[in-house]
Amino acid sequence: MGWLGRSAIGFGVAVLALIAWAAIARSLAPTGNTAQQQFDVLIVLGTPADADGNPSPRELAHVSEAVREYGRGVAPRMILTGGAVHNRYVEAQVMARTAEAQGIPAQVIFQDPDARDTIQNACDSLRIMRSHGWQSAEVISSPAHLPRAAMILSRLPLKWRVHAAPPVEPATPGESMAGSIVEVLKTVHYLVWSRQTEPCALSDQ
Repeated sequence: MGWLGRSAIGFGVAVLALIAWAAIARSLAPTGNTAQQQFDVLIVLGTPADADGNPSPRELAHVSEAVREYGRGVAPRMILTGGAVHNRYVEAQVMARTAEAQGIPAQVIFQDPDARDTIQNACDSLRIMRSHGWQSAEVISSPAHLPRAAMILSRLPLKWRVHAAPPVEPATPGESMAGSIVEVLKTVHYLVWSRQTEPCALSDQ
């Protein structure tokens, strides 16, 4: 076997090792660092709106679960976080309109319209919390997203737990598989690169 073949095998082994590392890290990710049942704020992580600026099914699921948690008294306010990443519609603004349409008072909704990834979601939300003296948060997102979000949250100085938003419509097996693959790859990127290089992840510790 020549050097090219050995290099290809080595590259393949390295990729598999990274994927295994990410999968194990996701399985071991915490779900929180507190046993409290009530929090200062709900943090709703963004996901893209549709091409017309309406809430996508996943976005609707996030907001609807936050509305339910607000109604249960889990927290008296919410931070909606997400910028215009995948299209021209700001995720936080679309989610805010959706929450208000579901009966949430505008005065308890706080928006972060600038975050472009999960690290920025978490760190921008922490800055909003600090500006109001809030210490604890329940963080709401899709089940596949939460392990990576939890890895990020575990590096920040706040009391937190994650809470899964059930889908508003069932995903096909292909969609579920694709979503899982994307999240594993994003976890690889986080572990290898962004955990070390995005200053927001470290500056607020």
